[in-house]
Amino acid sequence: MQKFSTSPLEMFAGLWRYRGLVGTMAQRDIVGRYRGSMLGLAWSFFNPVFMLAIYTFVFSGVFNARWGLGPQETKADFAIVLFVGIIVHGLFAECVNRAPGLILSNASYVKKVVFPLEVLPWVALGSAVFHAFASVLVLVVAEIVLRGHVPWTAILFPFVLLPLLFTTMGFAWFLTALGVYVRDIGQLTSVFTTVLMFLSPVFYPASALPPSVQGWLRLNPLTVIIEEGRNALVFGRVPDGYTLVLAFLVSLLVAWAGFAWFQKARTGFADVV
Repeated sequence: MQKFSTSPLEMFAGLWRYRGLVGTMAQRDIVGRYRGSMLGLAWSFFNPVFMLAIYTFVFSGVFNARWGLGPQETKADFAIVLFVGIIVHGLFAECVNRAPGLILSNASYVKKVVFPLEVLPWVALGSAVFHAFASVLVLVVAEIVLRGHVPWTAILFPFVLLPLLFTTMGFAWFLTALGVYVRDIGQLTSVFTTVLMFLSPVFYPASALPPSVQGWLRLNPLTVIIEEGRNALVFGRVPDGYTLVLAFLVSLLVAWAGFAWFQKARTGFADVV
């Protein structure tokens, strides 16, 4: 039985080794998603705009929700702050929801010894990052149109996302392997990501919760990214370096744990697919 390396260095070495394959497959995945539609890739921009409009109408218009930015706060301000949370959650949710079916939908690759199955979650992440980038462009345009400027700290947003990317990969590797053996896991992930949206500060600031609850909210891997992402993209504040470094170190551990699980579990894929 073939053994696969679970070394944390192999996470990065594999990505570098097959970077061309990952790029090609991610591009094919993105293009294939919109193949046959009249607007094509333009949907990657229209979809977040539509969802933003709906969420803003429901929470700001119907429920009259506010961020507490002051008496001059407008619905446009609410929409922009809300959008950051949607982008962060959307990136995580897209990868996690797809992960359980990655091997099953590419079963022909399982018995090809030369094919690196561990890159499939990287491909899903690449596609999700593309859609997140499109959403960030929409956000930047909205800030320029509605607020007249974009804070310079927006250039720090990619660094804020780094812990999220590795945490997402950890979950993706774990669920990709688990989905081969437990087919029902795919149904549970969509429920999990929906619940996580409301347990994350997407529609509300973390400061609006009681102090006793805020501590538990910090255990949510999306909380720090959403809060610091808003600081960088909207409020013009430099993200807290200590918090991000700590989150990055934790995300590396999560990624390695998921990768190690995948490498150990993959030896039985051919028997059940």
